[in-house]
Amino acid sequence: MLSVAARTKVEIWLQTFAPGSRTPIHRHSCEEVFVVLKGKGTLMLASSSHKYPGTPQVFQIYSNSTFSIHVNDPHQVLNTDEYEDLQMLVVISRPPVKVFIYEDWSMPHTAARLKFPYYWDQECLHEPKDEL
Repeated sequence: MLSVAARTKVEIWLQTFAPGSRTPIHRHSCEEVFVVLKGKGTLMLASSSHKYPGTPQVFQIYSNSTFSIHVNDPHQVLNTDEYEDLQMLVVISRPPVKVFIYEDWSMPHTAARLKFPYYWDQECLHEPKDEL
């Protein structure tokens, strides 16, 4: 007889965010566990229990911190450091991941745009820098 753990599929990702970059606001039908390997940043997290995400909770993340995201909770990760990459090890359940993208935190969950397959390196956004 197989145990539940033996049937569970997971993927492990190594994600590196350049200074000033961020993920889009998004949700997906899997759980995620993050381990921050280096750098610092911000996690913005909202609940899927309302019609739209609303004002997210804001958490500071830094090297050696861990956090998890529940299934379908909208979130965004930002590298807030001006000079150093933010690097994280991410474990996701139930691959492949179907990602739903939000334009902003007031967008209804039902209006989020499906992006599948999803490639993080194509979608991570960079904050414009003031060169003056």
